[in-house]
Amino acid sequence: MEETTQPEKKTEIATFAGGCFWCMVKPFHKYEGVLEVVSGYTGGHVPNPTYEQVCSETTGHYEAVQVTFDPDVISYPEILNIFWQSIDPTDAGGQFGDRGSSYKTAIFYHSEQQKEQAQRSKEEIQHNGPFETPIVTPILPAATFYPAEAYHQDYYKKNANHYNRYFVGSGRAGFLERHWRKG
Repeated sequence: MEETTQPEKKTEIATFAGGCFWCMVKPFHKYEGVLEVVSGYTGGHVPNPTYEQVCSETTGHYEAVQVTFDPDVISYPEILNIFWQSIDPTDAGGQFGDRGSSYKTAIFYHSEQQKEQAQRSKEEIQHNGPFETPIVTPILPAATFYPAEAYHQDYYKKNANHYNRYFVGSGRAGFLERHWRKG
């Protein structure tokens, strides 16, 4: 019998900070071509930070998600659109009920192509709305990504009631509905 080898699935990684990472996993999970979404920490100066360290605002890390996707099924610009429509890109102080540097938004690019596509998408959002105030989300080079503790992974599935209360109570749900879900 002949062995047949399956061609390796091509994957790419996208990394985003969008406030509380619990709220940044679910938006990506529902799309075909998204293979994995991991909550974690990036952009700081302390190796292997814990949640408590990051929350102390002393490590320089952002709460972030790392999205592994198949670019033959879903493109990086499509992944960027999911990101933009999950945040308030005009808030420089955090996201919704979460304030501080660990909750700021950012796009972390893994290649020059991602950087260019992110810059184009940011310019498009700035010029075409839905916001009249400046888009403050920075586009930064990817840094080491540290997966968060296991209890943070897929939080929206493991703790659905708490997640849903938080999603609404933080103000995120209403904001996204008002700004992105029109028409």
